[in-house]
Amino acid sequence: MSTVRGGWESSWVDRWEQRTEWPLMAAALLFLVSYAWPILDPDLSPGLVAACAAVGWATWAVFGLDYLVRIALAEHRGRFVAHNLVDLAVVALPLLRPLRLLRVLTMLRFLNRSAATAFRGRVIIYVTGAAALLIFVAALAVLEAERLHPEATITEFGDAAWWALTTMTTVGYGDHVPVTGTGRVVASALMLGGIALLGTVTATLASWIVQRIAENDTSEQAATRAQVEALAVEIRALRNRLDR
Repeated sequence: MSTVRGGWESSWVDRWEQRTEWPLMAAALLFLVSYAWPILDPDLSPGLVAACAAVGWATWAVFGLDYLVRIALAEHRGRFVAHNLVDLAVVALPLLRPLRLLRVLTMLRFLNRSAATAFRGRVIIYVTGAAALLIFVAALAVLEAERLHPEATITEFGDAAWWALTTMTTVGYGDHVPVTGTGRVVASALMLGGIALLGTVTATLASWIVQRIAENDTSEQAATRAQVEALAVEIRALRNRLDR
């Protein structure tokens, strides 16, 4: 099998990922709904709670199967594992409920691939989608961890969303803070994710500015050369007239 992507993934893995992109996207969305519903509606009936849990385990099985197939198709399995640690965590840590939210990263990969080809469209779609998804899942995770604690300041989804927004943007008003260990782990992950997202935006915009400056310089140089050539033609024509 021929290798692509730095020489470690096979073309078969590429084909598998292309064919399973939409099903995994649907599985991630289904998981997010099943995870969020019992948190947003604490009075949900036990039957629906059990159904949501079953959907969560079903999506875990889907992602597990996808990971096993990809690792079976990969030529260099050690490199594959090293380059897909998030996917491994999704499969290996099903019992740690907040970490199950790693599955929704599939949506980020989808946004990155399906965004507009134009630079501005790609940045706007990816950043907007990533930021909204990060805030939503962090708010869900911290609300689940904090709501029943006697000293909790985050007891409603609105408070959780506000906390996630101020934390991700590094504002940190301090009016709502996690008091549980799990909540603080979620906060740490959100801080790192927010910094990484803002850093990506900054680096991308800087790259775009440098590119535009280079393009402008090239255009100005081309215009200058054209003006010089036109002036040279006029000078030659004037000399011919004088010689006559």
